Amino acid sequence: MNYTPEQIAEIVLKVLKEVNEPDVLSLSYDNKYELAQNPNTLPETLKVLATDENYYVRCGVALNPNTLPETLKVLATDEDPYVRYDVAKNPNTPVETLKFLETDKDSSVRCKVALNPNTLPETLKVLATDEDYCVRCYVAQNPNYKTQTLGLTQVQYDALKVLLKSSQDETLKTLSL
Repeated sequence: MNYTPEQIAEIVLKVLKEVNEPDVLSLSYDNKYELAQNPNTLPETLKVLATDENYYVRCGVALNPNTLPETLKVLATDEDPYVRYDVAKNPNTPVETLKFLETDKDSSVRCKVALNPNTLPETLKVLATDEDYCVRCYVAQNPNYKTQTLGLTQVQYDALKVLLKSSQDETLKTLSL
């Protein structure tokens, strides 16, 4: 049977009323994973699920838009790189947590920090000198880095791109900003 998002939210709330938060960890893996991924799951429940032994459950919490900043901060120290990767990927991850992850030993985590739209220009400058080529490439794709590096506002940057593309000079046309 296919459920609407509203029906899923109703079921989740019903289950949560019947189960105490610490008891959430005693649910089946499938139920915990579904709760961790559901954007209607309460932040308090996500905080409990963040302590689950299964890293898939913790990854679901790390990606959940309803996860509180303090829970994301704790998950940023997780031993599993997949969990840290998903924390860096979450657009709600606080800038302080992204700053912490800029020095992660796993380059894939640093790549996601470089792509996160909330990453501060100062953090992007650090990542722009990363030893890993992919991290540096992702920094170059982050609009926060481009405008800050060139000292331009976003409007000025967009205008410069249009001018370069419309130039008669073939070399200028191929420049990528």
